[in-house]
This record gives sequence, structure tokens and C-alpha cells, in this order.
Amino acid sequence: MQKIMVCIKRVVDYNVRVRVKPDGGGVMLDGVKMSVNPFDEIALEEALRIKERLGNVEIVAVSIGIADTQQQLRTALAMGADRAILVQTDTAVEPLTAARTFLSLAKKENPDLIFLGKQAIDDDANQTGQMLAALWDRPQATYASKLEINGDKATVTREVDAGLETIEIDLPAVVTADLRLNEPRYVKLPDIMKAKKKPLDTVSLDSLGVNAGSLLKTVKTEPPSQRQKGILVKDVSELVDLLKKKGLL
Repeated sequence: MQKIMVCIKRVVDYNVRVRVKPDGGGVMLDGVKMSVNPFDEIALEEALRIKERLGNVEIVAVSIGIADTQQQLRTALAMGADRAILVQTDTAVEPLTAARTFLSLAKKENPDLIFLGKQAIDDDANQTGQMLAALWDRPQATYASKLEINGDKATVTREVDAGLETIEIDLPAVVTADLRLNEPRYVKLPDIMKAKKKPLDTVSLDSLGVNAGSLLKTVKTEPPSQRQKGILVKDVSELVDLLKKKGLL
């Protein structure tokens, strides 16, 4: 294995309380802390661990978004990625557009493995990895909770509804990371300073021949309904009576 491409996304930090715009036209982003999508961070950590085990492996972090997305790519470089590529665009990117963009980069970079998080926490689409594998015409292993590289093959343990499923795939391939694959490392200040000297290239979406046309239309964004106040009951029989009154039993 010589190269791993890790796809990351800039999202609202998971610790931030998301607020909806008053007109329902989306989420308020002004002044909000942005971070690397947590599942993508797990994917990057796994790529770094593979490099530590195998040795001479180049890790390329790639992302799509506005110019400020360089901040998240610098975080990826501080974690240990060798170089980064930003596909800059001011247009909101849908999963299919992202998959086509990563495919274009894959054709240029020829990676042995492409890593993504299983989903992004902003839209929860869980589509980009699968679409990329289909467009690239390569095997895929989604929801990975364990990964082993054996020459030109990878053994992946997947989290499925019935439990765990272990499959073997040929490389190159696309793998999406699940929550329990690993715990990402803490980025230290010296690593942040070193990351400033690592290469970060910027290309436009048009230069890759990808059309950022919109296939989806968001009709309205609404906050979740507030939880109702709980009721304290004296015993099980009172609980059962209340549930029957609410039509839940």
C-alpha cells in the first residue's frame, strides 16, 4: 500500500447547540464553531494507524467547501496527514456531487484506499461513500468497526443490524468508518505548528469537470419539538393507568 485518500467534511462542531434561522431557511452558521466531521476524524485516525503499522504510506486529506475549510484540513495535517487538497466552491455540495468530486481526485491520485466517515452529522445522508464506490467501480465496506490490511486485500468487520459481519475486499476500495473503529488522537501544539508547513493545494470544482448542480430542494428547516415535562408516579399501577389514558397501552 502506497497511498490513502481520506475525505473529510467541515460541519458545525458537535458540542454546539444548532439554531434554525427565523425564516426556516436553514441553520445559523455565523460565529458558530466549525470542526472536522467526527466520523471523518475517525477515518483519518485509522489511516494514520495503518501508516504507523505499514510504514511508507502517504496520506492525502481532501475536502470540498468554502475557503475557510482550510482550517479543517490544517487540523487533518496536524493529526498526521502528509498533504491536503481543498476543492473550493461556495455552492452547497450534495452527496452525489461530493462523490463525483472525490472520484475525479481519485483518478488523479490513484489511492490504494479511500476512507470516509459513514455519514456527516449535518445532513446524516450516509450516501457519499456508497456512491463513490459505485462510480469508481471498486469494492466497498461500510460501517467499519475493525480493519486489517493484508497485501492487496482488506478484512473489514462491519456493524450491521444483526450484529457484526466480516468481509474481505480487494484493494483499491472505499471504506466508511463507524463510531467504534477507534478513538482519534489529541492534536498537540507542536503538531499544529508543523502542519502550517505541510502542502495544502486548492483547486476549483470546475477544474475537475464536476457540475455542482442541485438535485435536492430543502423546503423548510425546523427545530425539533420540545420535550414534554415528565410526570412522577407513585407506583406501577398508576404508570399503567396513565399510559392507557394516553392510548399507549
